[in-house]
Amino acid sequence: MDIRLDGLRALIGGGTQGIGLATAQEMARLGAQVTLLARDAKKLHGALRTLDATNGQAHAMLVADMADTAALQLAINKHLAESGPVDILLNNTGGPPPGPAHTAPLDAFEQAFRLHLLAFQTLVLAIVPGMKERRRGRIINVISTSVKAPLHNLGVSNTVRGAVAQWAKTLANELGPFSITVNNVLPGATATGRLEAIIANKSAKTGVSAEIAQQEMLSEIPLGRFAEPWETAAAICFLAGPSAASITGINLPVDGGRTASL
Repeated sequence: MDIRLDGLRALIGGGTQGIGLATAQEMARLGAQVTLLARDAKKLHGALRTLDATNGQAHAMLVADMADTAALQLAINKHLAESGPVDILLNNTGGPPPGPAHTAPLDAFEQAFRLHLLAFQTLVLAIVPGMKERRRGRIINVISTSVKAPLHNLGVSNTVRGAVAQWAKTLANELGPFSITVNNVLPGATATGRLEAIIANKSAKTGVSAEIAQQEMLSEIPLGRFAEPWETAAAICFLAGPSAASITGINLPVDGGRTASL
């Protein structure tokens, strides 16, 4: 099975931590030239130092705020003009804060929509023309198992993630004739900072300790543990590689079996 990414350029959103950083590290190990995208330059510099060298070529970073659509558009266009086309696009950014949908203010939905769907579309508008010209490409979106079954107390996230999943399926249908695949990876409870925030929020809302809140979450996972970021990264890298050329338009959960639906 061919999972090498030699000679390919990858743009990794949210590349300074969690699943994004784990994916960048694995793609670099597999031979890709990686550009990390995030808004914090200091964290980007630190993350870059953790990447293996790729055939003597330096990896890069792109400082941009995914919530600022106009600035993101300028940044990605400048990057492409200076560094060349992107072969692998990983759309990945932080999830909206927890809370029920029926009490969420309108601006919470607007902000989440801009941070996720509009930001992802901004990158696609810039990158896909080059993929179409070369007749190859991979677009992978890190979203959530909530696209299969809404998650409790994540009302805004459930709503926006569902929109991203439908957008991605539409893109897969449109871009298939150009040998561009579009897939979604759906992390479950993963040992990241976001999981810690969700556990803390659940503890505060219910009045139980963080330890009890964590055990309640673990009890819903057949494997009995939280996933590690590198496990989700492995799924992403497979979808980015040559062996996944005929896989497109899917939602791939990496959740330890928690999602009840098929």
